[in-house]
Amino acid sequence: MTTPGYMPGGAARWIDSLIHRFPELIEELTPSHGSRPASPVRGPRASTPGAPPVRLFVSDTLRDITDGVVELEEAVRERVGLRPVRPVPVPERLRRIAGLLDRIAADADLAVHVEAETRRMALRCARALGDPEQVVRIAGRCPACDSVSLRAFPERAEVRCVNPVCRHVLEPEGAAS
Repeated sequence: MTTPGYMPGGAARWIDSLIHRFPELIEELTPSHGSRPASPVRGPRASTPGAPPVRLFVSDTLRDITDGVVELEEAVRERVGLRPVRPVPVPERLRRIAGLLDRIAADADLAVHVEAETRRMALRCARALGDPEQVVRIAGRCPACDSVSLRAFPERAEVRCVNPVCRHVLEPEGAAS
């Protein structure tokens, strides 16, 4: 039985994305060697010529994902009946969650939650790194306007008509009307 909103293997894909992309967020905050002035500046400063601007949205994203992964791992371990474990870096926590995906899948509500949270964090990470959303052209016609403008947005788990006059969103297969 498949739970509405749950895509088997979806959480694994989002976890894998986070494992690979999270270190890139850390690199975004690490100043390059040539970006600091030779002598330290004392007192308040508005900005340093030649220094890269502070990217607070990257810092906020890093904190949000770190907090989210910690909370998700704790919730998963509690829900599947495992004791808490020692703190480790985010990629290792994600690997531990991935190792529990079979147990997570046995609890439909937990599976939906894990997939939704890992997707949210992976998409936030991608946006902070400047990645555009993937769009896939779908063969066929829109059932509402008969246009050949159907597109899939895998990150949103959505298929919609991109005809500006229509914008119809298709219901997932098997969804109750």
